[in-house]
Amino acid sequence: MNDIQIRDVKVFVTAPRKINLVVVKIETSEPELYGYGCATFTWRHKAVVTAITEYLAPMLKGKPADDIEGLWQMMMGSSYWRNGPVLNNAISGVDEALWDIKGKRARLPLYSLFGGKCREGIAVYRHADGSSVEEVEESIQCYMEKGYRYIRCHMGTYGGNFNGKCQTFAKPDQAPDGAYFHPRLYMESVYRLFDRVRQDIGWDVELMHDVHERLSPAQVLEFAKTLEPYKLFFLEDCLPPEHMEFFKTLRNHTVIPLAMGELFTNPLEWKPLVQNQWIDFIRVHLSDIGGLTPARKLAHFCEMYHVKTAWHGPNDLSPIGMAAQMHLDLNSHNFGIQEFSGFSEEEQEVFPGCPVIRNGYAYVNHAPGIGVGFNEEKAKAYPPVEMDHSWLFSRLPDGTPVRP
Repeated sequence: MNDIQIRDVKVFVTAPRKINLVVVKIETSEPELYGYGCATFTWRHKAVVTAITEYLAPMLKGKPADDIEGLWQMMMGSSYWRNGPVLNNAISGVDEALWDIKGKRARLPLYSLFGGKCREGIAVYRHADGSSVEEVEESIQCYMEKGYRYIRCHMGTYGGNFNGKCQTFAKPDQAPDGAYFHPRLYMESVYRLFDRVRQDIGWDVELMHDVHERLSPAQVLEFAKTLEPYKLFFLEDCLPPEHMEFFKTLRNHTVIPLAMGELFTNPLEWKPLVQNQWIDFIRVHLSDIGGLTPARKLAHFCEMYHVKTAWHGPNDLSPIGMAAQMHLDLNSHNFGIQEFSGFSEEEQEVFPGCPVIRNGYAYVNHAPGIGVGFNEEKAKAYPPVEMDHSWLFSRLPDGTPVRP
């Protein structure tokens, strides 16, 4: 099995959706046998590209393409310090590409290589946002008409970026620029939103909400308790990883299912939450934890504690990365729900073989490996772009910088 070696490791950055996506291609000693993986850390994509080209590629060339586990451990240990988003994304691109190659060699889609399917379709949820309750409700109804039954609701994006548009929101003199938000105004706006949505749209749709780590522990207790009557499918990322131990208190004060993990990069972050059953859904971003190899282990670990998967699926994830986690969705007995942001026409042009959606379910194609290709020539029509980072510079009303 070790007769096929890694011949070359290439990295591409393309932005068919005006979002920089990082794709890794591994070529092997067997002509026409190659694989693609996702290494997208869009806010630091240049650092990821450097990590792959300058450090990982030289050590991988000539190594057996089949030894995924050994190569993953070698890549993780080779920098001594580890478990950061830049290195993890670099490793993820290689890891997913190697799994893609293994599936192609076996002539099996990844879900089959993992042990087969537990379900035929993958339930997905979409995001309904708007600047008013009416706009959010219109978005919800539009998704429901398309067959979606799980919808995450927001008004004014994360934490309510009111940016001083409310008369009760006053910034100090000479306040620096930034994405300002007001925790109390945000909380009250969400209460109104869910009250109206349940009154106007009813109970035939599962609703979620993402706090995006923007409340204090005390505020989160009130927030979760007040939202209980609206029976959310889950409340996401109530607290930042730094307040992980407070989930024990939160778990004892609310019956709302809790989802957490979007910012996690290290197993020590999710281990206590899962073992103590302080959360109900694990929400990690696959490339941020190092790809399919650690994600498979995490899914099995969560299954032992009755925690379901709800992998992070934002728009800054390539279709290759989305399809990779959908193969896990099909295989994992403890699958819960899949976040999905859709594919633009341009993305489908660059990434042939994208999963398709029918009546609220996603379906991967049955091609060997991940099943999503990468048209290197068409990708050139969408070169990297200068992205707007302003939402990352979050501030409280008095100008205090806080994490987004």
